[in-house]
Amino acid sequence: MTSFTPPRWLTTALFLGAVAFGVAAAVDGLWVMGPTAEQGDYSRLLVVHPPVATLAYAGFGITALASILYLVPRTRRREWDLLAGASAEVGVVFCGLTLITGSIWGRPVWGVWWTWDARLTAEALLFALFLGYLALRRVPASPHVRARRCAIAALIAVLDIPIVHYATSWWQTLHQGSSIDLLQPDKHLDTAHNVGLALGFISLSLAFAWLLVLRYRVEKLEARYEDQALTVALEARHAEGRVEVGV
Repeated sequence: MTSFTPPRWLTTALFLGAVAFGVAAAVDGLWVMGPTAEQGDYSRLLVVHPPVATLAYAGFGITALASILYLVPRTRRREWDLLAGASAEVGVVFCGLTLITGSIWGRPVWGVWWTWDARLTAEALLFALFLGYLALRRVPASPHVRARRCAIAALIAVLDIPIVHYATSWWQTLHQGSSIDLLQPDKHLDTAHNVGLALGFISLSLAFAWLLVLRYRVEKLEARYEDQALTVALEARHAEGRVEVGV
């Protein structure tokens, strides 16, 4: 395993950027954006809900890509497994936030906190699948065996993402489709909502990157301690063998 670790200044810069853009997004969402005729003040959740949903996809996508790179012998490195695990943890956080903010938004619009709508059901399944993936990473095994089986599990779980994304197109659902579509000029937002959405994406993307860097650093530390513990255990076992031979 190489010694590369993200520099400290990077985490500081990402954190400060996330805070700065987050404040700007909050100001725009709370005071600049006006309520819509259909959803009232709940439309302000546009600043948060689409970004966290998209970044959940990104987190699981990074996990899948890193898993592929680990499974391919030519590119197999332990760092890819550590990155996959770190990204899955951050992805689960954002997926959970997607379900929470979606429920808050859905309550006044649909009249219920939760319904087994196609997209919501697929999103809940995605959340459960990657919770299972994280649980699998905690099952005792050698680093290679654990990394290989977790990589396979990640590639199976990530197949749910297209189902979540296209659920509103494939089935009739309560969930609305995309508010912006470059191929359909009639689907657009006003300037304040566009700015709020952009600021939300920037701030939450920086927060996502900050969490990913921190979690990857922790994964490397845990891997180092695991290797050291294994070395100590082997040395102790060898020492016991020498004592038995001597006796």
